[in-house]
Amino acid sequence: MVIKANIREAFRSLLSAKQRTILALIGIVIGIGSVIGMVSIGTIVQNEVLKQFRDMGIDIVMVSREYGEGGGSLTSSGFSFKDILDLKQYGGGVAEVAPFVSAGASIGPEGKQTFIDLFGVTASFFDLNKLVLREGRLITDLDKDRYFCVIGTDIDGFLKKSGSAPVIGRQFLFGERVYTIIGVLKPVSEGGGLRPSGINRSVITHISTGMRAFSGPSITKFLARIQQGHDPAKVKLSIENYFAKKAKGMKTQVRTAEEMIAQMEKQMQLFTLLLGAIGSISLLVGGVGVMNVMLISVTERRKEIGIRRALGAHQGDIMSQFVIESVALCFLGGIFGIILGMTVSYLFAHFSKWDFLISQTAIFLGFGVSTAVGVFFGFYPARQAAKSDPIMALRS
Repeated sequence: MVIKANIREAFRSLLSAKQRTILALIGIVIGIGSVIGMVSIGTIVQNEVLKQFRDMGIDIVMVSREYGEGGGSLTSSGFSFKDILDLKQYGGGVAEVAPFVSAGASIGPEGKQTFIDLFGVTASFFDLNKLVLREGRLITDLDKDRYFCVIGTDIDGFLKKSGSAPVIGRQFLFGERVYTIIGVLKPVSEGGGLRPSGINRSVITHISTGMRAFSGPSITKFLARIQQGHDPAKVKLSIENYFAKKAKGMKTQVRTAEEMIAQMEKQMQLFTLLLGAIGSISLLVGGVGVMNVMLISVTERRKEIGIRRALGAHQGDIMSQFVIESVALCFLGGIFGIILGMTVSYLFAHFSKWDFLISQTAIFLGFGVSTAVGVFFGFYPARQAAKSDPIMALRS
């Protein structure tokens, strides 16, 4: 009954000073909203980064040549195309391989050029990267040495803006060769995972054609799929041993999806904590505002405190009244702050075209932190009120 009376009194007191209460609420709402919003955005970003791994599967590995000391040139020109294809027969647990070469370039007339990533690939490249055809057909091994290509969705949009002809069958000049478009890919998520970046803005041709189009081409990396039931760590060691035997002193770097997911999760957890820490600065400022409001409230209500003490109220009763008032103010701010944080994170996901996620931990964190702020910043004013001399309070 006493707690209920204190809660009613707390809301009555807050409503009697609406302007001061609203100003204190704004600080708490912004503080809690910042924490919830930043933590939720961190969760959304983490989900988007790991989404590509889930799309491709955890049975994919990326094999690349290690660079020399100091990040200099490669220890050799690159992998042998034959050695990569023979890896499947080595017996190390590799089911499929997808070697590729890539280079950046620009296409289009002067003043209207766009940057592209030109890939030279084998037919398995599309399957391992989970690339889906929107129209036309994909590159096959029958397209060896032929100037056919498949384009990404961004290049498709660029070509449609620059001409009215259908994209499929359309030709464009790249270097000294004319390429014919035979297919258009659906858009894919980028920004993480083992899939090469730039697929959406890419022009993909057969690896034999790509190696002729580049100056000094070499295969420095390729994708591989692990056979079902094989341990990724053992397959990684097998691949390293295979290439060490093929070329003396050859060092390879094999990155498994499991390793990169674990590393990425650690990085994103730190990123989320950092965002939460930044948002906590706003919460600290809001808490100081609450303390200021409560100190003013104690000063204005000294006569009320004196009357209550004179009628037999203990110091604990006075203290609990003001602590409850502080908690009520912060809890109310916490509710609006959670709504603000969820709205901000939703807008971020909406405009980024990412999946909207809200962590339950973030919601509980909002309520917990708002209550803790109310107790922490309300304790000192409540203690000041409880220690007031009843006679001096009545004289005020």
